[in-house]
Amino acid sequence: MPTYMYKAVTTKGLIVRNKVEAINRLSLINSLKNNNLTPISIEQISYHSLKQQPKKKKNISDIQEIMKDINTTQLGKEKRRTLSTKEKVNLYLAQNEKITQRDLVIFTQNFYLLKKANFNNIHALSTIIESTENLSFKGVLQDILAGVEAGENMYTTMEYYSNIFPYIYINMIKVGELSGSLTNSLEQAVKYLDDTEALNRKLKSILIPNMITFVLLIVMLVVGTLFAIPAIQNVFDELGTKDKLPEITLWFADFMNMLIKYWYIPLFIIAAIVGGIIFYINTPRGKYNFHYFKYKAPIFGKLIFALDFSRLMKAMLLNLKNGMRIQDAIEVSKNVVQNYVMLSIIETSINNILIGQSWIEPFEKSGLTSPMMTEMLKIGMQTDLTEMMEKLVEYMEIDIDNIMTKIMKALPEVVYAIVGVVLIFFVLVVLVPCVQVYMGQFLFSAYLPS
Repeated sequence: MPTYMYKAVTTKGLIVRNKVEAINRLSLINSLKNNNLTPISIEQISYHSLKQQPKKKKNISDIQEIMKDINTTQLGKEKRRTLSTKEKVNLYLAQNEKITQRDLVIFTQNFYLLKKANFNNIHALSTIIESTENLSFKGVLQDILAGVEAGENMYTTMEYYSNIFPYIYINMIKVGELSGSLTNSLEQAVKYLDDTEALNRKLKSILIPNMITFVLLIVMLVVGTLFAIPAIQNVFDELGTKDKLPEITLWFADFMNMLIKYWYIPLFIIAAIVGGIIFYINTPRGKYNFHYFKYKAPIFGKLIFALDFSRLMKAMLLNLKNGMRIQDAIEVSKNVVQNYVMLSIIETSINNILIGQSWIEPFEKSGLTSPMMTEMLKIGMQTDLTEMMEKLVEYMEIDIDNIMTKIMKALPEVVYAIVGVVLIFFVLVVLVPCVQVYMGQFLFSAYLPS
């Protein structure tokens, strides 16, 4: 009897995992539903994988030796010789060179162009490896090449390097290799990397200058309260003036003194809150709720869902174009998203197909998709699904651009509002007393007879 590994959601939102034996996939789905469990994913475990020992992290024996060989080849010597101190330092720096987003973008673009020119995977990887300057990345590509030469798919080795290749990127490659359309997947990967980089640049251009301003205002506020305010108070006390500092200034100065004196209390409270949030998010129910919050979050929620749904539709479209059935297309494409809420919807959609119901219904009932999205899918089921999904993908791209435009308009306003509040508080707490001293009005009250 085959063994399955399933992940499902309870009626209370808890996510459970287990390994069970079942006659087939459909019987397991029915069994889970009878126990009030909504499947998220069901994977059959082969006998070979049950007996298989954990794989080594690399396909090649020693990546350091490859790097040394690369280095001695670059030195132009046929025989290996003892490296000088300078060469050892350069080799060490090269081996530990950070793999950047730019390295990944260049690799993907070059690989896409070579595949478009009908290069096979081995030839394309070999060509790219020869022109790769980053030795750390070259070692990773050597590992991928070794896996391909051994008959593995590229994505299986990329999964070992999840710190280099984003999860979505890996699954785009996976969809392309399993569906036989790696060139199209690489084109999507290039667009994904370009869009991600463009988005990061926009966000950085808005956030970084305002964050610097915000931090500087906080520093000025704290420094002014700790040093300038006591100095002004000493001047008032020495001259015996009846004038007093503003109440908000005195309150904030007392607050800062208490904060410095009992610094461990707020530190403990902050650490406890952060630790509690992290612990809750790492629980099954907390992770599910956190993923649902990400789809409902203000400002970015709609964008996150739109990006996940768009990736799913693009992957499905790619598989449908390669002759897959709808059920298989959804099954293969579900790996392009990580959100548990979306995975739960997808698994319910697959279950609906198995029992003869609409696979679009779970998306519609989720309340996350717009009526236009589900309506286009329904029309596609009655006419030509592939053609309609192409139009849906185009519609989603326009929708994502519109959401991005709204975010780019709203985000500066939010940041400016926060910075403005801090600036007003800084003026009231620090600048008003300084202006008061500069104007010298307190001198009159100091010399007036009591």
